[in-house]
Amino acid sequence: MNNFDTVFRGYDKDQVKEYLDRVIEEYERLLDEKKAADKKVNDLNEKLASYQNLESTLNRALFNAENASDEIKKVARQEAESLVNEAKRNANRIINDALIKAEKAGDTADRLKRNVDRLKRRLKAIIEGQLEVIDEMDRLDFKDEDY
Repeated sequence: MNNFDTVFRGYDKDQVKEYLDRVIEEYERLLDEKKAADKKVNDLNEKLASYQNLESTLNRALFNAENASDEIKKVARQEAESLVNEAKRNANRIINDALIKAEKAGDTADRLKRNVDRLKRRLKAIIEGQLEVIDEMDRLDFKDEDY
């Protein structure tokens, strides 16, 4: 509290006016600081929402990649089983034809295995790349010195 000098009919008007001017300046300064802080909070909330959206997108992409990998493996197994079973049925009828078909089935299974291995490596590289993006996001500095 400010102590004002007393003069005829109350306090010194100049002192009171000066004191009120200081209060108004301080109030305006605090109001400006609050506005700046509110703007910074809003900006950070927008950035957070953007990164949460990016995280959601990356999670969906990872989930889809895992599902695609599982489906590819399942189809490859089914194809390999189908070829082996066909080779076994044909082997009962004609030995030479069965040997040729068994060899083809083995080649196809090897090719499918190579394809699955290649796809696994590609998917692993994609997933590692996405994890690097997430790690880079963790290292980003969101402090803005202008505020």
